[in-house]
Amino acid sequence: MIENQSDIKCRIAVDAMGGDYAPLNVILGALQAYNESADFELILVGNKEKILQTAKQEKIELDENLIYHAPDVIGMDETPVTAIKSKPESSIVIGAKLVKEKKADAFVSAGNTGAVMAVSTLIMGRIKGVSRPTIGATFPTEKNKYCIVFDAGASVDSKPQHLYEYAVLGSIFAREIYGIPNPSIGILSVGEEESKGNELVFSTYKLLKDSNLNFFGNVEGRDILKGTVDIVVCDGFVGNIILKFGESVLSLLKTKIKNYAKKGLLNKLKALVVKSVLKVSLKDMDYQYYGGVPLLGVNGISIIGHGSSSPLAIKNMVLRAKEMYEKKLIQKFQEAITQNAKISQTY
Repeated sequence: MIENQSDIKCRIAVDAMGGDYAPLNVILGALQAYNESADFELILVGNKEKILQTAKQEKIELDENLIYHAPDVIGMDETPVTAIKSKPESSIVIGAKLVKEKKADAFVSAGNTGAVMAVSTLIMGRIKGVSRPTIGATFPTEKNKYCIVFDAGASVDSKPQHLYEYAVLGSIFAREIYGIPNPSIGILSVGEEESKGNELVFSTYKLLKDSNLNFFGNVEGRDILKGTVDIVVCDGFVGNIILKFGESVLSLLKTKIKNYAKKGLLNKLKALVVKSVLKVSLKDMDYQYYGGVPLLGVNGISIIGHGSSSPLAIKNMVLRAKEMYEKKLIQKFQEAITQNAKISQTY
């Protein structure tokens, strides 16, 4: 039984049935987060019988009072809207409802991405003044810092005011989570000049130029990994392509090294050296270390992870949710959106 208690620091509902390796990886990751930082309440949302059975099989000590029973599961390949309607007792729907009903402060899931985004938006609702929620893709850069691309696929066919909102929300996130005092913002375009781009870029440029944000101007695709700016805004269609392309880079490098090593013993020895160096230097490109991505703009904390999330990724998702709660990001998003309410509807 979950009670509405004001003295609870942070209550994190974790979708125990979400992901390709659920519930085992979720149980392990969530418990690792709890053992590492026990000053929050953990709620495992899912089929109680299956969760306890898995814990028993793997000899994991698990208090059944941590489990909030949700009998249904939305599969990774199910159509989000249809699944939400047909499975109101699913772990994804119930997890979002716990946040809506103030029985939890955050929801974490490595389940069906579309379903998590849809449920978070429909059930938690949007922060007042936000037209569309957004997710960001975090990229390492040459300058030993991160560049975050918004939107990375939450929605497509964006309007200028949407990109403007992404910039506002992204600035707060970069400041609070990555400690960047005044994040610089660029619009992804086909050239750095103000005259380059399409209608979306031109109109968004005007909005950001007239704002109180740290607007840099237009940037090109190469500027993301160069670290020219801290935040890049673009339509979700383009952003998702960039994200998926970026995720393929590590796989390509591994394949190239493996093929090189097959050509002889000397090559194999060289490959071993390169592999160890790459493993350390490209660690920040591995999604497991930042866990998942928050859906910014919804009226609650919602963290979305990869379907193939490992226990490490789940742990870091949970800890990121806790960090967002402790830094009062939802409140700060609301304040920032209110202060920037001059968003023009004419663009």
